[in-house]
Order: sequence, then structure tokens, then C-alpha cells
Amino acid sequence: MARKLSEKAFLTDYNIHDFDVPLTSVDMAIFTVRDSKLQVLLVKRAQHPALGFWALPGGFIDLKRDRTLADTARRKLLEKTGVDTPYLEQVESFGSRDRDPRGWSVTVAYLALIASEEIRLSRDGSSEEVAWVPVEKAEQHFDLAFDHAEILKSCHGRLTSKVQYTSLPVNLLPREFTLTELQQTFEIVLGNSVEKKSFRRRILDADILEETGNVKTGSNRPAKLYRVKADGQSHFFARNIEGPR
Repeated sequence: MARKLSEKAFLTDYNIHDFDVPLTSVDMAIFTVRDSKLQVLLVKRAQHPALGFWALPGGFIDLKRDRTLADTARRKLLEKTGVDTPYLEQVESFGSRDRDPRGWSVTVAYLALIASEEIRLSRDGSSEEVAWVPVEKAEQHFDLAFDHAEILKSCHGRLTSKVQYTSLPVNLLPREFTLTELQQTFEIVLGNSVEKKSFRRRILDADILEETGNVKTGSNRPAKLYRVKADGQSHFFARNIEGPR
């Protein structure tokens, strides 16, 4: 009976290319709120394939630099926006032999939420332009590269679904904000208004915010400013956020 190899010996001689290895990448729907609209970051491709087409930002996994898929997502996000600590969520995987003319391809889609104040957009050799586009406009009027329209639809759907029962919109706000600004952000993402008293009670009972001691002044009376507690970025509510009665 032949002596079995140890795992160490087996791996020493193993060649990953004994089996086909598809192109593997990460693509991201990076959302923010600007001009009272939910917007998504798009890049205009400067290279083949899909030269000149708008696309979601992303890129191939770097086997030396990226230990995990999330590392790839954070690296690409930092390159495009200068933000390295956003809310990131893996949404879905897309793969086929037809999605990319370069060959059999798999991409893992992430959604990211960042506050518009923190953003410093930049482009590299792979992109002619980088721009924020209202999500509705991107979905209805842009012919996105590859299957990025499907990816955007999936990520946007995940976001609008989770906003009904989580605190995710806090990730779209600056470090300090009023309760009115928080409610407005929820309404922008949801696409409809919410009942004010119920919303404020839900938020304050969840104990995810703390007062900063500062106030915001304007045409109305001064409003208290809040910030998110360390574990408040993805709180789950017991019931869905309510619309107007």
C-alpha cells in the first residue's frame, strides 16, 4: 500500500493552474447623499474592454496585497474616494463566461456608504472621469459596462430593503448631525416620508446616538447635534420604519 502524502507535501507540489482559474474581481456600488439625493459613484473607463463606458468602480484581486475580498474592496474605495473606514457589505456574486470578453469572470459585489463631506474623488489610468450620479438617473439613463446595471440594481435593492429596519443611513451623515437631518436621510434613501414622532422615538429608544454637546443654529431654534455610538452603524430595529399616517 502506497504511503500517503502529508498535507504539507501535497501542497508543495500542488499547481493551482491544474484547474481553470477565472478572472476574479470586486465591484462596488458606493452610495452617498448629495444635493438631497441618493447618489452612486461611477467611473468612465479609459481602457478596453468597454472603453468610454461608465461603470461601477472596482478591480481585480491583488494576490500579494489583498488577504480577503474586503481588503480588495477597501483598497479600491480608498483609491477612488480617499475613505478607508466606510460601511461595507458584501451583497452578491456574479459570474459567467459572457460577462467579460476577456474570459470567464467572477465578481463579488459590495455596497459602501460614505458621508459626502469626507470624499476626495480621484481617478487613475483606468478611468477618464469619476462622478457622482443620482441613482435613479444611473439606473434609467446610463448604459453601464459589463453587467454593472444588474449589480447596481442588486446593491440598491439591498440598501432600500435594509433601511426599513436598520440604522444604515447614519453612515451617510457627517460626524455630527441633527435628528431632522437623520430623518431626511432616511427619507431620501427610502424614497418616501416617515412619521416624525414614531421615527424619533424609534431612534432614541435604540440608544445608538449620543449628544455631542453642540447645537446647530439657523432660521429655526437651535437643534441638538448627535453622533453615532461605536456600535450604532448597523443596528436592527424590532419593527420597520413607519411611513406617514
